[in-house]
Amino acid sequence: MEDDGLKKRELEANVLNKVGDVISAIKSAKHVDQVICALYSIAKLLFPLDPSQLSGSIDSSYRDQFLSFEVLSTEERDNWWQTFYRGAAFHTLARFLLLDVASNWLACFPISAQKHVYDVFFLGGLATEVVQTLVPCLQRSGSGDLGDINAINLNAERLIVLCLLENNGLLQMAKEFGGSHHSKYTTDELFKPAVYRVAQIIASVPDKARLRAPTSFSSHLFFKQITIQLLSLAGDMTLSDHTAVKSNEMDIDGTLIFVGETFSRICRRGSADVLAKEIGSRVLIHIQSFILSDNNSAVMDQFESRPGSVFWLKLMEVIRDPYSVERMSEQILHHLATQHASDVEAYWILWLLFHRTFKLQASVRSIFVEKFLLWKVFPVSCLRWILQFAVLECPPSTSSSISVHNHLTLLNTVQRLLAVWSKREFLQTASIEQQAYLSAALGLSLEMMSKEELDEAKDVMHLILQGVSCRLESPNQLVRKMASSIALVFSKAIDPKNPLYLDDSCREETINWEFGFTTPEKGVNETKKSFETVPGKDSDYPSSNKKTVGIRGEKKLMEFGMVDPDEIIDPATLNLESDCDEDDDDSASENSESSSDTSLQPYDLSDDDSDLKKKISQLVDVVGALRKPEDADGVERALDVAEKLIRASPDELRHVAADLSRTLTQVRCSDVAVEGDEDSTEDKRQRALVALVVTCPFESLDTLNKLFYSPNVDISQRIMILDVMTEAAQELADSKTMKPKQLVSGLISVASETQPWFLPSSTGPSGAGSWKEMSTTGTLLNWSNIYERELPPKPNQIKKGKTRRWSIRSHFVQEKQMEVSHNKFPVYAAAFMLPAMEGFDKRRHGVDLLGRDFIVLGKLIHMLGVCMKSAAMHPEASVLAPSLLDMLRSREICHHKEAYVRRAVLFAASCILVALHPSYVASALLEGNLEISTGLEWIRTLAFDVAESDTDRDCYVMAMTCMQLHAEMALQTSRALESAKSSFKTSPALPSNLSKGEIKIPYLNVDY
Repeated sequence: MEDDGLKKRELEANVLNKVGDVISAIKSAKHVDQVICALYSIAKLLFPLDPSQLSGSIDSSYRDQFLSFEVLSTEERDNWWQTFYRGAAFHTLARFLLLDVASNWLACFPISAQKHVYDVFFLGGLATEVVQTLVPCLQRSGSGDLGDINAINLNAERLIVLCLLENNGLLQMAKEFGGSHHSKYTTDELFKPAVYRVAQIIASVPDKARLRAPTSFSSHLFFKQITIQLLSLAGDMTLSDHTAVKSNEMDIDGTLIFVGETFSRICRRGSADVLAKEIGSRVLIHIQSFILSDNNSAVMDQFESRPGSVFWLKLMEVIRDPYSVERMSEQILHHLATQHASDVEAYWILWLLFHRTFKLQASVRSIFVEKFLLWKVFPVSCLRWILQFAVLECPPSTSSSISVHNHLTLLNTVQRLLAVWSKREFLQTASIEQQAYLSAALGLSLEMMSKEELDEAKDVMHLILQGVSCRLESPNQLVRKMASSIALVFSKAIDPKNPLYLDDSCREETINWEFGFTTPEKGVNETKKSFETVPGKDSDYPSSNKKTVGIRGEKKLMEFGMVDPDEIIDPATLNLESDCDEDDDDSASENSESSSDTSLQPYDLSDDDSDLKKKISQLVDVVGALRKPEDADGVERALDVAEKLIRASPDELRHVAADLSRTLTQVRCSDVAVEGDEDSTEDKRQRALVALVVTCPFESLDTLNKLFYSPNVDISQRIMILDVMTEAAQELADSKTMKPKQLVSGLISVASETQPWFLPSSTGPSGAGSWKEMSTTGTLLNWSNIYERELPPKPNQIKKGKTRRWSIRSHFVQEKQMEVSHNKFPVYAAAFMLPAMEGFDKRRHGVDLLGRDFIVLGKLIHMLGVCMKSAAMHPEASVLAPSLLDMLRSREICHHKEAYVRRAVLFAASCILVALHPSYVASALLEGNLEISTGLEWIRTLAFDVAESDTDRDCYVMAMTCMQLHAEMALQTSRALESAKSSFKTSPALPSNLSKGEIKIPYLNVDY
C-alpha cells in the first residue's frame, strides 16, 4: 500500500513537472510550430495520437523533434490520463490554453493541429472537469493581462458547443457520475456537492453567454438539446441496469441524481415547458405499448419489470426540489392536454412518473391534492386526470369499483373544495377563471358521489346552499351559471329523478364544466378594451328589466327624435291608429253579419265592451290608470301611451311630473303584464321614465332621488332608477335641436323664369360653362356684382377664351342648411349627481349600499361616471369633479371587496379624466387649487395599485386604460402650462403652496 501511494505521488509530480515544462516552452516560443510541438509532447502521453496526422501541419525543421517524443504503453497512458484530469495539472494547463494560447497563438494553428493538440485536451478528458473550467471563461472581461478578450470568449463558446452539444457532453457526465469515474467522490458528502456544482454550472451557460453568442446558447435551444441528451439514458438502461437497481443502486442512482439535479436547475431557470414537452412526448410513446391490456395489475407489473421503465419510475424520485416537481408536473399536464391524450394514457403517464413520490413524499401529495385543485387553473381534461390519479387513485376503466379508502379520500376532497367554494371572500377576491375551475372540480367530484356518501359528510348541504345563494346574487351571468350547475349536480346525487334546474342553459344531460373558457396560457395578449365599452355594457352590469335582480345585461340607449315644441298636437290623435283598427274590425263584423243573415251561427260578444273603454289622452288619466293595479288592462293602455304623451310636452307635464315619476316607479309590471310579455311592459315603463326625466328634469329627478333612498322600494326598482338616470343623461348629452337657417331673399322674385332676368342668356357656343358670381373688392355701397363663365377655345386658338362680365345683383340660390346645438345635460348635471351622492354611506332601513346592496352601489357609481362623461369639457364638470372624487376616495368604496364595485370606481375615475378640460387643470394648479391636483394624483395611484395587485382581469384592463388617460391628461396640461410661460414672466409670484400640487407626466422628469 505504501509503495502504491509513493508511486501515485511520484506520478503526480511528473505530470505537474511536464505541464510546467510545456507552459515554459510555449511562453518562450517564437514560432507557432514550437507551440504545436510543446503541446504535442504532453498530448502524446495522454492520448493515442498518430504523428502522421500532424506531419503536414508543421515545418520540416521541426519534424525530427516531432517524431522523437516518448510513447507510453496503454496502461501507463491510462495512469497519466487519470492523474492529469483528477489532479491540479489539467486545470493549470487548461487555464493557460484558454487564456494565453487562445489569445496569442490559436489563430495561427492549422485546423488539424487545433483539433489534435488543442481541442483534444477538452474533448478527450473528463467532461465533469472540463465544463468547470470552460464555462467561467464565457464572462471574461477586459484586462491588460488577458490579451484579446474577444478571442478568448469566441474560443470558449466554440469549445462549449463542441464538448456539451456536438460531443454529447451531458450524456458523458451522467455516465461519469454513475460509473466507475465517480470513485473520486468516495463518500456521499463529496459526491452530491459535486453533482450540484456541475448541474449549476451547466444551467448557467445561457445566462453567461454574450449578446452576440451563437443561437445554440439561447435558453430554449440549449436546454432542449441537453434535455434530449439526458433523456436518451432511458433507452440505454438495459436489463443488467435494472437488476443493478436492487444489488448496487449507486451506479444508476448516481446517473439519475445528476439528471434530476440538472432538470431541477432547468426548471428554476424558467424552462420547465421545454423539459415537460420532451418528457411528456417520450413517456406517451413508452406507455402506449402497455395499456393495450385491460388488466391493471398486469400493466403495473409490466411497468415495474421492463428495463425501459426504470428511468421513468425513478426520475421524479431523485428530484428533491418541490418547486421543480410542481412546475414539471404542471407543464406535463398542459402538454398532454395540447396533445389530446386520452384519459387512460394520461392516468398511466402520471402513475409512471409520480406514483412513488405521491405515496412517499407529503409535498408531492400536497401539490396534486391542494395546489392543483384549489389554487391552480387547468383545462377540464387535466382536472379529470388529477382527480383520477390523486383522489380516486385508480385507472378510469375501474372507477366503478373504488375502494373504501378512495371513497374517504373523495369525501375529504369534496369537503376541502366546499370549504373554499362556499366562502363569499373567495367569490369576491378570486379571478373568474379560478372560480370556474374550482366549480368544475367540485362538480366533477360530486358527480362521483352517491346520496349515502353525501349523508356521511358534515355540512355538505349547508355549504352548497351557502355557495349557491351568494353566487345567484352576483351580477355576472357566468357566476350564476356556476351556481346553477353545482345545484343541478347536487340535486341529481340526492334524487336523480327530480333534478333542480335554476337556469335554462343547464338542461343538458352532460354539464359543460368548461363554462366557455379555453385552455389558459400565460403570456397571451389580451384584446385591449376601449374606454367607452368597459363598464356598463357587458353582462356584469345588471338591468332592471327582469323580475329577479341582475339577470340580463344593460340595454342600449334608445334613440329618440326630438319633437318641434311649437307643433300643435291633439292628444286625442295619439290613439288614432288604434281607433282606426277598431273601426275596421267593427265594419268587418257588420259586413260579416249582413252577408251571413240566413246562417244561425253564434255571434262572438267577447269584445262588445271595447268601445266602452275610456281613451287615455291626458297625463292625469295616465296617473289615475297606473294607480289602479287591479285594472291590468288600464295599466297596460296607460303604459302604451305614456311615452308619447310625455314627449309631446303638454302644459300639464310640469305639474304632474312628480306624481307621474313616483307612480311609474312603483307600478308592478309583473303583476299586470301577460305571462311572457313582462320584458315588453318593463321596457315601456322605463322608456316613459326616461322621457319624463329628459323633458322635465328638475321635478322628476327630485322625486326619483327621494325614492332611491326610500325603504319603500326594492333593489330592482333602485337599479331601474339608476338605469333611467343613466339613459336620460346620455340622451340629454346627445340631444340635437334642428332648425333651418334664415335664407337671404332676393331683390326680385322670380315666378316662372328658369333663371333671373338680369343674367345673360345661357345660349352661346358649344362647350360654354355656366355663369358664376365673382366676389369683388369695393366699398360697402357697391351695388353691382360680376358674373363670369368659361368659353371654349376657337378652332385655331390654343389659350382659353376671354371672360364676359355682367353686372346687377343676382338671386344667389343657397342650399338649405341646418344649425345643430348639442349637449343640454350640463345645466342639469348637479340635479343628477349631488342628491344621488348625498348619504350613500348611511345605512337606513332596507338600504345598505356599502354592504348587502353592492350591486346598487356599483350602478350608482357607474351612473355618476356617465354623468361626468356627459358633461365633458364643460365648466360644470370642473365643479362636480371634486365631489365625486371625495366619494370615490372613501376607503369603503375604492377598496371594496366586490370586483363589481371596483370596476365601477375605475370607470368613474376614467370619466373624470375625460371630462376635465386640461386648461382648467392648468389654471387650478396656477391658482394653488390642491383639491384637483390631489384628486388626479389619487387616480393615478389607485390605477397603479389595482394593475399591480388586483386579481380581477377586468379591473386590471380598466386600470391600464385609466393610467393611459391620466398620462394623456398630464401631457395636455403640461402643454397648457407651457403656452402660459409668457404670462408667467409678467405675472406676480406663484403661491407658495403650488409646489404641493403635482401632475406626474410619464417619461418626463418635470413636475408642474
